[in-house]
Amino acid sequence: MFTLNCDRAYLFAHPERELAAEEQARYEAALNERARGVPAQYITGHQEFWGMDLIVTPAVLIPRPETEHVIETVLELAKVETAGGQESPHMSILDVGTGSGCIALALAKEFPGADIHATDISAAALEIARANAARLQLEKRIQFYQTDLLEGLNLGGLDFIVSNPPYVGESEEDQVQLEVRKFEPRAAVFAGPAGLEVIERLIPQAHATLRPGGWLILEISGTIAGAVGQLLKTWDDVRIIPDLQAIPRVARARKPRT
Repeated sequence: MFTLNCDRAYLFAHPERELAAEEQARYEAALNERARGVPAQYITGHQEFWGMDLIVTPAVLIPRPETEHVIETVLELAKVETAGGQESPHMSILDVGTGSGCIALALAKEFPGADIHATDISAAALEIARANAARLQLEKRIQFYQTDLLEGLNLGGLDFIVSNPPYVGESEEDQVQLEVRKFEPRAAVFAGPAGLEVIERLIPQAHATLRPGGWLILEISGTIAGAVGQLLKTWDDVRIIPDLQAIPRVARARKPRT
């Protein structure tokens, strides 16, 4: 499908189709890249997330199905927060460490009236995020900022801060898939020796930026779930939500109203 730029139905409908020499060379080159461990998404340049086709390059983490639990959590909490389950027209959301833009774009899609903001420390990642926003005709819906977490932003009173931050400890490196270690951006995977280093900085910044009663939603791993719970012990309504494999995957917490 990638080599011929066609869909699956075309392949089934044309079993007699033979590859031209140039197509054969492209096909074999793709196989060789995959054989040396390059993720298929970096070879094809695409990954699906929340029903959207996203551009991905080695500058960004490949969006994963587990991250969709972050979107589901925001949807659930937004319904609780607003009367009759209707979205507030003034809802404001910040995606910290946006990467490909997958979380910010999914939330822009789900909340047409919300103000969406997204940050990343990487200029190359923001270029991909902006390209994805343009392809999905959402570029006017999202404000992008190049910064480290929330540094230098003046966005007080946010309703939601969401993030899929780096949360793998360098001590766990040998447990991470080889293709992740070798090909995905290291700064988007590893947070430091313990895996908590980025989240430890993010939580107080989020507390200072959220409105009273606003929500912080983080993707995490089972390894750090207990420690993240401790970091959020002064917050309200803290809950760790498992993914479909029963692994702790999302931490949510509400900034106290007083």
